[in-house]
Amino acid sequence: MFTGASQFALVGVLGAGGGALAGVATALLLGSRNAMYSVALSELVPMRRALRPVAAQLTIDESTAVATTAPRSLASVGFWTAGIAVYVLWNLATLLGALGAATVDTHALGLDAAVGAAFLALLWPRLKEARGVAAGGALVAAVAVPLTPPGVPVLLAGLAVLPTVLRPLRRASAGDGRADAAEGTA
Repeated sequence: MFTGASQFALVGVLGAGGGALAGVATALLLGSRNAMYSVALSELVPMRRALRPVAAQLTIDESTAVATTAPRSLASVGFWTAGIAVYVLWNLATLLGALGAATVDTHALGLDAAVGAAFLALLWPRLKEARGVAAGGALVAAVAVPLTPPGVPVLLAGLAVLPTVLRPLRRASAGDGRADAAEGTA
């Protein structure tokens, strides 16, 4: 299966002492979300039946993001370009990592934050009004990475932006209350 989340899940389960069956089941469950992408892509990226198995392998977060945000006339080009580029580069990097893993100190280089940074790069164009909040959360996570165990930086970033995210909800509920009170007096 060619999805980063699934591969990381498999390695994580096996690394924590879990069995191969549990690792594969976890990877398949995470990868199954990519099948849902095909629904959105079916109209944007028409293709011959013979290409569908290849397209299924390349239906990942990145190829879907590029295809769905590109102008409709470029959706197919975006899907194939992003999918093939990520496939080739991901597998090349995996091979290089397997061959030279012992020589690289991933913690010193901050590579544990690379997935989050890549996700933010994909998400950034869609964050028109919330870029400050996203940047603040990213800063909190970046500061926390060398100081906390894995997983904690994401939680801290989420907690840091929570008041900003909840502010519009509080305003909306306060507005609803005022509307209800006004209706009661009329």
